[in-house]
Amino acid sequence: MKIKIAGHLTLSAVSFLLKALQRGLRLPQILICVGCATSSALAGTNEPRLNLYNWSDYIAKDTIAGFEKQTGIKARYDVYDSADTLQAKLLTGRSGYDVVTPTSNYAGRLRAADIFEPLDHAKLPNLKNLDPQLMKIVAGADPGNRYFVPWAYGTTGLGYNLTKVRQVLGEEVPLDSWDILFKPEYVSKLKSCGVSMLDAPDQLFAAVLHYLGKAPDSTNPEDYRAALKVLKQIRPYITQFNSAGYINDLVGGDICFAFGWSGDVVIAGRRAREAKKEYQIQYFIPRSGAPIWFDVMAIPKDAPHKEAALQWINYIETPQVHAAITNQVYYPSANLAAKQYLDPLVANDPAIYPRPEMIKKLFLLKPLPPETARLMTRLWTEFKTGF
Repeated sequence: MKIKIAGHLTLSAVSFLLKALQRGLRLPQILICVGCATSSALAGTNEPRLNLYNWSDYIAKDTIAGFEKQTGIKARYDVYDSADTLQAKLLTGRSGYDVVTPTSNYAGRLRAADIFEPLDHAKLPNLKNLDPQLMKIVAGADPGNRYFVPWAYGTTGLGYNLTKVRQVLGEEVPLDSWDILFKPEYVSKLKSCGVSMLDAPDQLFAAVLHYLGKAPDSTNPEDYRAALKVLKQIRPYITQFNSAGYINDLVGGDICFAFGWSGDVVIAGRRAREAKKEYQIQYFIPRSGAPIWFDVMAIPKDAPHKEAALQWINYIETPQVHAAITNQVYYPSANLAAKQYLDPLVANDPAIYPRPEMIKKLFLLKPLPPETARLMTRLWTEFKTGF
């Protein structure tokens, strides 16, 4: 006789079934017991849930606990350290995540691929707290602000071990200039104390194109070849390509100069002070302008818990909640109302919160056409390998 039981039995239920048969219990009795056990197990999985996917080291210690307490929704929080990792999961489909946090240029590309669900703004009353000026910038990747809500933003610029660099370059050289990175006469002198480059072609090519007076989001192949010429001139002086460990390298004194992300360099400075290092680490936004990027919350179309996702996004935009995140990770939010809850040292640091006059000079990283992205990848490989 063949018996079909709907659903899936847990390993413990199967074990129970076999033992019961061995002990002589009749099948109807067994099925009643198994049914009770299975129903009980499934009931445990029906509690409200939320699956989150975010960059590593990017949240306050009490953010998730506060959300769970307020909503009764159990949150699973997974992390990644590469935009390509997130993109691959989303393009494959059925990632299982309810809220993801792509960077604006990747987010714009995924939006065009119809990956995300439009947001129901009626269920997000805390969007009223967002800075209209910054949301206009975000609209460059999300016209109409229909799909994305900023988690945090930052700039890409120049990080220094100020003490060592001043010893090498002198006191008069302005450090808020791309010249330090792109002119061999300067960067060559810093090789002796260590020069680190983000392993991020979109960030670097945008900066070089801007430096050359070209559009940072150019689609002209000749512009990228001109940028490569600049980069090849400085390649001999770059001692590492690193998008994560350079924080500790700055703290440890293994490098003195980094093309890096604002919050990372600020974190390095804090850790150096806590460790009572004899040197000062400081971040500079080049005065001519620099890349600005937003990591944004978005809901995949196949998200299993969309209502819980909306609750999470609205919770994050609670001023006190977002302020606690910024105080922890040193990346600012677009939440204007959160500023009153910030540590004054954080709120008044122009490396974290650029001044309004500087924001006007920043340029958003936007999604590039596939053919431009492929060219940039080839040129990046040529640059890194030195061939």
